[in-house]
Amino acid sequence: MQFELKAQARTLQGSGASRRLRRAGKVPGIIYGGEAAPQAIELDHNELLLDMKREAFHASILNIVLGGKKQQVLLRDTQMHAYKPQILHVDFQRVTATEELHLMVPLHFINEDSAPGVKLSGGLVNRVLTEVDVQCLPRNLPEFIEVDVGALEVGESIHLSELKLPKGVKLTHEDDNSLVVGIVGKGGAEEGEEGEAAEGEAAT
Repeated sequence: MQFELKAQARTLQGSGASRRLRRAGKVPGIIYGGEAAPQAIELDHNELLLDMKREAFHASILNIVLGGKKQQVLLRDTQMHAYKPQILHVDFQRVTATEELHLMVPLHFINEDSAPGVKLSGGLVNRVLTEVDVQCLPRNLPEFIEVDVGALEVGESIHLSELKLPKGVKLTHEDDNSLVVGIVGKGGAEEGEEGEAAEGEAAT
């Protein structure tokens, strides 16, 4: 998915100027990194907020149009209001085609309902991780990584080392044996059955 943001250069800085921008429906931000100097910018608040509600926005290379020129960036930091759906400030980092990225990418779990441990044994899917830390060149950056749990029985699981990664993508986690997802039995139901059996034995 391609995202394009329209930005304007921000000349006035400081807390007072930022407050005036926010009242005008704008978000102050900055673009940094690469060989160019950091650039203070402003963006339309509502358009940015709408984009930020999309999962792919946080793990995609974004195009910012500034002064009639496009530059590729990653969203690196967002400051939100404590209780309002309001963006206070955003940081973007420039992307260079030859430099590897370090980014958190979401996991998409598929075939959960058809897994034998769920469909036949009544187990529950236990998602331990919902995103992973990856390193890759910009052209290889995936919007998400798919995790197929369709073959899992109760008690079985998938670890980081078992994930099928896109070409050119590698994980940067220290422990590649960390648990990603597993299927657990319904312990509550089992305990209830044991309890009923115990009561039956006591009655006899």
